[in-house]
Amino acid sequence: MKAQAPGTDLALSVGGDGTILRVARAVTLWEIPILGVNLGHLGFMTELSAEDIMEKLPALLRGEGWIDRRTMLQIEFSAQGEGRLGKESSQSFYALNDVVVGRGAISRVVYVKTTIDGEPLTTYKADGVIISTATGSTGYSLAAGGPILYPQAEEILIKPISAHLTMAYPLVLPPTAIIELEVHTDHQAMLSIDGQIEFGLQDGDKVTAKRSPHLARFLRIHPPTFFYSTLEQRLKGRSWKMD
Repeated sequence: MKAQAPGTDLALSVGGDGTILRVARAVTLWEIPILGVNLGHLGFMTELSAEDIMEKLPALLRGEGWIDRRTMLQIEFSAQGEGRLGKESSQSFYALNDVVVGRGAISRVVYVKTTIDGEPLTTYKADGVIISTATGSTGYSLAAGGPILYPQAEEILIKPISAHLTMAYPLVLPPTAIIELEVHTDHQAMLSIDGQIEFGLQDGDKVTAKRSPHLARFLRIHPPTFFYSTLEQRLKGRSWKMD
C-alpha cells in the first residue's frame, strides 16, 4: 500500500475500524483522505455502510464531502540491549488510536515510570498504561475508564489500566505534551501500537509518545454532529444508518 500511496487522491477502506487503523498508518505521510466503508459491527471511524456506498459515493467523488482531520501519535521505542531492533537502537511508529505499555502473559503488574515534558509524574503500578488520541478515546481507553474526547480534539489522554495503590485517574494533556514511559519489570511486558503492532519489553525499555506532525484525514459526508447523534448506538454495538 505504501508503494502505491504517492499520487493517490483517495484511499477506500472496506472493512471495520481495524482496517482503517492499518490504512491510516500506511498513508498518513502523504495526507491522503480515507473513506471508510463499514463491514464490521462498530464502525466508529467508518463513514458509510455497505448499503450506502452506491448511493453516496458519487456525491463524495463530486466534491460534496468535507475533510475530518484527526490527531495521530508519533511513538519512539528505545530498547535496552543489543540486537533486539536489528541494527537500530530505536524505532519510530505512528498510531491513530493508542499506544499501550503493559504486562505480558503473566498476570503481574508492571512498574511504568512516567514523565511529561521531562518532569516526573508518577510510577504507575498497574497492568499497563494507555496513551490515546481523541479517536482512540472510544476504544481501549474508554474500556479502562477513560473519558470520551470529541473526535477533532488535539489533546492526548493517559490512562493507567487496573492501577494498584497508585494514581488511577485519567489525565487529559495538551497537544504539546511529550510523554515518556520507562518500564521496570522482572517478567515480560508488551508494547502495543493500535492493537496491531507489538513488541516484547524488558526492564529499562523506554517508549516516548507525542502528537504527530501528520494528521489522519477522513472524507465525510455526514455533518460533524453525526458523531453525537450516533454515539450511544455505536457504544451499544448497534448498527446505524442515516436516512
